[in-house]
Amino acid sequence: MRRGRLTLAGRYLLALAALVFFLFPIYWLVMISFKTPEEIFATPPVWWPAQIQFENYLVLFRDGDAETVWNSLVIASTSTFLAMLLGTMCAYSMARFRTGGDHFAMWVISNRMIPPIVIVFPVFLLYVKLGWVDTRLGLIILYTAFNLPYVIWMMRGYIQDVPIELEESALVDGCSRLQTFRLIVLPVIRGGLFATAVFTFVFAWNEFVFALVLTRSNATTFPVQVTHYFGGQSNFWAKIAAMSTLGT
Repeated sequence: MRRGRLTLAGRYLLALAALVFFLFPIYWLVMISFKTPEEIFATPPVWWPAQIQFENYLVLFRDGDAETVWNSLVIASTSTFLAMLLGTMCAYSMARFRTGGDHFAMWVISNRMIPPIVIVFPVFLLYVKLGWVDTRLGLIILYTAFNLPYVIWMMRGYIQDVPIELEESALVDGCSRLQTFRLIVLPVIRGGLFATAVFTFVFAWNEFVFALVLTRSNATTFPVQVTHYFGGQSNFWAKIAAMSTLGT
């Protein structure tokens, strides 16, 4: 009994150590955002600022830099919603009606493997003609198209795991194909829907290459704005930490 308690205590200590290990970078990031420049570069390190400094955050809002977080939120949320809506319906067609066959499914996922740097300049030239450079609409459409193959591939696998007998029973009971999809399939795969949506949102939120080339000021996203605080002679670590805290 005592040995079992010691083993359990060891597991708790190990879990606590792992928690501290993974949360410490976040703690340090937040603390830097509240420090003065002297405290940031102090030796030994200052674990807690002598006086909480909100100036680093006020500067972001005063200069309009914090608006880039809102841009990222709007672009990532909208593109995720569109990718999930279109991708799930396409995945259902591929899983149940074998649209395009297995080779088409492989072709779809292969499109997600194209490096952004390969297509960013042709897209830029197209967007110049369409007037979509430095617009949220341009990034939303591009992010939706770029993440759509991932959504289709993931949701196709989840839908294939749903027993076809459940849908057949619903059809026999008088449900239409759309009702079967909405009332039977979607509730069963809601866990997969949530997981895929989270990853898709993260992909859109962290995307850098497209946002760097296709935006100027109006639609600048959070990852691009953070790079503006890195200079040739010095880095504005307080701003970087404050901006990263807002984005996190």
